[in-house]
Amino acid sequence: MRFLPGCSWLASLAVLLCLSGSARAQTLPSTPLLRDLVLRTDTTRYALSRNTIGVQGEPNLYFYYRQDDETAELLVYPLSWQAKAPLRLRRSADFVLLDSLSAVGTQFYRTKIRFKDLPAARFLQLTFTQAADSAGRPPLVQTVNLLPVTRTTLEFKPTDTELFVGEEKVFDLTSNNPKNIRVSTEWTKGQDIDWRIVQEKGQLRLRVVPNELGTRLLTVRPQTERPFLTDNNRRLSYGLPPLRQEFTVKASRLRFLSVDKKEITMDELSRRKGVEIILDNGRTFDLKRTYRIEDQEEAGGALMAELFTRQYLTNDRVLCWLRVYNTHRQSDSYLYIKENDQAKYITNFNISPKTAISSVQVRHRGGDWGPSLNVNPGETVDVRLEGESLQKARFHFEDVAIIPSDSSIRSDAAVVYRVQVPQTIDKRRVTIFNAGQPTGYALSVKEFQRPHPLDFVAVNFGESPRVINRLNGPVLYDRTISDVVFSFNPNGIDTESQLYGKQYLTFDIRTQNAKGELIEMRTLDNVVVCPGDNSVRAAFYQDKQCQVGNISLNNLLSSRKTYDLDDWSTIIITIRHNQSQYSEPGFTQKLELVLKRRIKFDIDVSFPGGLLTKYKGESSYTSFGGISLAMLGQLSFYHPEKINRLRPYKVGAGFVALNAFDLSKNGGNRDLGVVILGSIYPTRRDAKLTFPLYLGGGYLLSKGAPFFLLGPGIGVRL
Repeated sequence: MRFLPGCSWLASLAVLLCLSGSARAQTLPSTPLLRDLVLRTDTTRYALSRNTIGVQGEPNLYFYYRQDDETAELLVYPLSWQAKAPLRLRRSADFVLLDSLSAVGTQFYRTKIRFKDLPAARFLQLTFTQAADSAGRPPLVQTVNLLPVTRTTLEFKPTDTELFVGEEKVFDLTSNNPKNIRVSTEWTKGQDIDWRIVQEKGQLRLRVVPNELGTRLLTVRPQTERPFLTDNNRRLSYGLPPLRQEFTVKASRLRFLSVDKKEITMDELSRRKGVEIILDNGRTFDLKRTYRIEDQEEAGGALMAELFTRQYLTNDRVLCWLRVYNTHRQSDSYLYIKENDQAKYITNFNISPKTAISSVQVRHRGGDWGPSLNVNPGETVDVRLEGESLQKARFHFEDVAIIPSDSSIRSDAAVVYRVQVPQTIDKRRVTIFNAGQPTGYALSVKEFQRPHPLDFVAVNFGESPRVINRLNGPVLYDRTISDVVFSFNPNGIDTESQLYGKQYLTFDIRTQNAKGELIEMRTLDNVVVCPGDNSVRAAFYQDKQCQVGNISLNNLLSSRKTYDLDDWSTIIITIRHNQSQYSEPGFTQKLELVLKRRIKFDIDVSFPGGLLTKYKGESSYTSFGGISLAMLGQLSFYHPEKINRLRPYKVGAGFVALNAFDLSKNGGNRDLGVVILGSIYPTRRDAKLTFPLYLGGGYLLSKGAPFFLLGPGIGVRL
């Protein structure tokens, strides 16, 4: 095709569009595609040949539905059967094709569809197509208009038929299909009783406002969104039967006007400039006018606030300035909006002073309320704020979480919050905010300072370290104690679930001899053991006072060291928490080390008397001798389970002067012998004079002969 010389490109484009439209028009079918169409619901069949009605000059297949997503079966009868060019049903956004359009023999096609939101659907259509066949027949298209209709009922049965002039009243309406009732946004005008139908939260409601006194008839003419058929299904209608009801209309009474803000704060700004509020339209308000608000209906009430009307809003409300001058609670009384001392309307809202906190108290788990604001990391506490106008406040605790609790209190005078302090908090103060502004109060974060059981302290007195709280009773040690060393396990204090903090310890040290006499006494105060690196608070425990390394007892003793103590000396060490550092009782552990010995060597001088002696080669013992003198080096044996208690026997060797104190003329029986003796002593500690028994043998130096002896002795204990 050639463009004519001198023609613009716009003209050429118009010619092309016209030609393409003519070509497309020639492809439209000149004969109908369908002989009939049947739409079947669960109870009724609707046929295109019988159930049609004209809408705006076009035939529509009508059908009744009961559900918004009604399911229907389609039976499609083609005008001529084309096996090679079957019918097709175009998809649409108004329905879902549940089954494909399939042939039933050579008579008709069947399919099933489910509609989507029939009350909202507009221009509902079914479009069928048939492709071109091999004989050269062009493609065919036929559209069937559908008209869903429904039966809708609406009932109005008020329980109260008393109205007041100018006062709006709301009634509930009952319908089998609320979505199909047309609601209105505007009131009727000029009637005895104006009305409008609204839908609120799925419920149909009728709002009425009477204008004239006396008995008045209300006539409501509702409309539907979807039409219904009348006159034997020959005419469409959108108007339901009128609703009529008589009401008794009385003189006007005070109408309640609601305010968008129920809490007004009385401060310098609200007194001078005012607070912007939105108020219900009183219908008699004059714009740019100031109304007085008092706390009583009669004239002369206290001035609570002033109301200045600014402009009307589209939602039948009024934008106003409100200036407040006195405090008011909704529970005290209503507020009356007056014009020239005459009450016109009532309203209600709280007028409260500015939020002020007078005191803050903290209660720890299991404790009582106290003024101390100290809290610990990882702790859950209750915080009570006291003051005025607290109920409307929006309190916030910096960097801590507020836990909902059934025991929370919230009133104008006091509020209680349960807060949880994180274990990893890195602040020393938790500021309390109100609506983003600091209140001047804050919680002080203090590290936990609770006494921990003393299992983190170990002692070493010659063997491996031993946990001190596992040493119960005296510890008997039979070797020399070179030193007593105390070591600490910082990682044994804090755990993931329990924090204890620094441990302040005091060491009381006493050394005693075998008789219980005091040798030396020392006290080591303020030994500070800090939790180790395993604690989440380790970085916050860093302190120069923290104990580093072990504690040696010999470094504390001055007079006699542990390795210089006599047998059966005792080292008594008492480890306890420094009570002045804690608010609860601490732990105490006592360690008692006793220098145990198994045997004792000593030089004994005794006076055996009445000894029986037998010399070698003689057949009998001699007669009882006189008093002898014995000097023996003896071994004594200690009881293994008692402290410093000897067994009743001894073994010794030494010299015996027989009949040393015999001064008679026949003192020729005196002699000196080297002996080995075993003796039996009484075990009473309080006896000063004892009588041991001796048994043994030896060698007489004068006679030059061995001998045996047996007999008692006399022992004196000084």
